[in-house]
Amino acid sequence: MTRPNALTPTSIGRFACVAIALSLAACDTATDAEEDLLRPVRFLTIADNVAGRDRTFSGSLKSIRESRLSFKVAGTVTNVPVQIGEQLNRGDLIAELDSDSFALQVEQAQASLVEAQAGERNAQSTYDRTKGLYANDNASLNELDASRAAAEAAAAQVRAATKALEIARLNMSYTRLTAAEDCSIASIDVEVNENVSAGQQIGAVSCGMEFEVELGVPESLISYVDQTTPATITFGAIDGERFTGEITEISTAGSAAVFPVVVRVNENHPSLRSGLAADVTFQFGTSTVSDTFVLPLSAVVNDPDGVYVFVVEAAEANGEAIVIRRAVELGELIQDGVEVVGGLAPGDDVVTAGVSVIRDGQRVLVGQ
Repeated sequence: MTRPNALTPTSIGRFACVAIALSLAACDTATDAEEDLLRPVRFLTIADNVAGRDRTFSGSLKSIRESRLSFKVAGTVTNVPVQIGEQLNRGDLIAELDSDSFALQVEQAQASLVEAQAGERNAQSTYDRTKGLYANDNASLNELDASRAAAEAAAAQVRAATKALEIARLNMSYTRLTAAEDCSIASIDVEVNENVSAGQQIGAVSCGMEFEVELGVPESLISYVDQTTPATITFGAIDGERFTGEITEISTAGSAAVFPVVVRVNENHPSLRSGLAADVTFQFGTSTVSDTFVLPLSAVVNDPDGVYVFVVEAAEANGEAIVIRRAVELGELIQDGVEVVGGLAPGDDVVTAGVSVIRDGQRVLVGQ
């Protein structure tokens, strides 16, 4: 006889079916909940090309009167009494070479000059004596001509020996490198006991308080840059200071699609020195790069399907929107982000955060 509370195979089967049904219903509910959960995104409204008029480029500050230093003769460095950043007065020693061999050359040139002078005196004496003998018909014309030629040759040897001594003394002076005017040491590239060749750079000096920034402008913008383009300069090492700049040089030949431009700093500041990193912002006219906008890199998606952004279109519910994928054309990579030269227009709302977790046509929560 079967007990009333016992589970038969039929009842167990019915129980399992009910449990599976309840489980499937729970899964469907969870899936619906996930679909109802809207992902939040942030967006940026494209302004009426205000960002397109300003471009910032990085460069390096240098003195307008900056000179590279080198010796005019080869030798071994024996003394470098200066340090980078040190202020020098006119005539101060910067570096010195071993001068022993040059001193010997000076002595040798002096000895050669003494010998040439003795030869000149002897030749001149012979010439004078021959002239007297010729006047008394005791010497021939050939003897007179020979003595005169010997005297002239001896005089030429003296002149050559004199020049050789001057050159030796000049080379001796080239073993000392001194400041031509008041300046500061920008760099030192050699050490004591190092052998250097003539013309090899051993350092650099900056003179005066006039500075300029050297930078590169991409080919897409170089045609808009001229001497009248306003420029503002800032330095990370000088907080809160903005300097005005004047474009003084624009290269007509570039490298890797970048053209060198030189901007002079109009103001003086005690913290300005060669080597400082500088940011130069050019203010272009209203019509310049009129269809170009700047977006943060986080807003751009680049995959095998192409380059695109997500544009926000308002939905019926408050705080919700639909994102639409839109293909764009990129320009230059600049300090503030990347240029978009096609595909967008003023007033477009472009998603800047959350692009990796959304898809075309998805409903999202928006917030700026």
